[in-house]
Amino acid sequence: MEAMSSPERKRTGRRPGSTDTREQIAVAARALFAEVGYEQTTYRRVAASAGVDPALVVHFFGSKEELFRHVTALPPAIADAVEHIADGPRETVGRRLAELVVDSLENPASRALLLARIRATTSHPEAASLVRENVTHDLGRLASALSDDQPETRAVLAGVQVVGLTFTRYVLRAEPLASMSASDIVDYLAPVFQHYLVEPLAT
Repeated sequence: MEAMSSPERKRTGRRPGSTDTREQIAVAARALFAEVGYEQTTYRRVAASAGVDPALVVHFFGSKEELFRHVTALPPAIADAVEHIADGPRETVGRRLAELVVDSLENPASRALLLARIRATTSHPEAASLVRENVTHDLGRLASALSDDQPETRAVLAGVQVVGLTFTRYVLRAEPLASMSASDIVDYLAPVFQHYLVEPLAT
């Protein structure tokens, strides 16, 4: 009987350090930040969820703060869309932002990102600081492009609407908001965004 050739080396259960692995870690971390908050999301839990060695989490992202900053940053497509709202007609700014916000929240991936921001701010001061950086970047440039009258205030007021909607609809699940159609939410949000970003603010 002929000797059998040596069997192929079996792969271990750990994924290699590839670009795909980096994204898998990011997805796992984003889900954990959204589910349990900043404090309870550890490298070990992220690694277990992603099916990798904890050392790979450190290798790809360094500190926990950098991991959080990365996974809670808006995807480039959404960030660009927010910024370019200022390029369109001023009279439809509020509706176009409302449509973008609601579409993003109806998408499970981008909704997890916003939920991760919210849960983190309630559990860790440093995470709250990172979220403030993100919000300033997300809406601050849009507000500044639309008006030189209190752009920081306008950005924060618009951000409050996004946070409130996200928390009330997807965490508290308060009715009737929880079961309201996306188009109805857009109709309610649009004039509020229009006022905060374009119209004169009350003194």
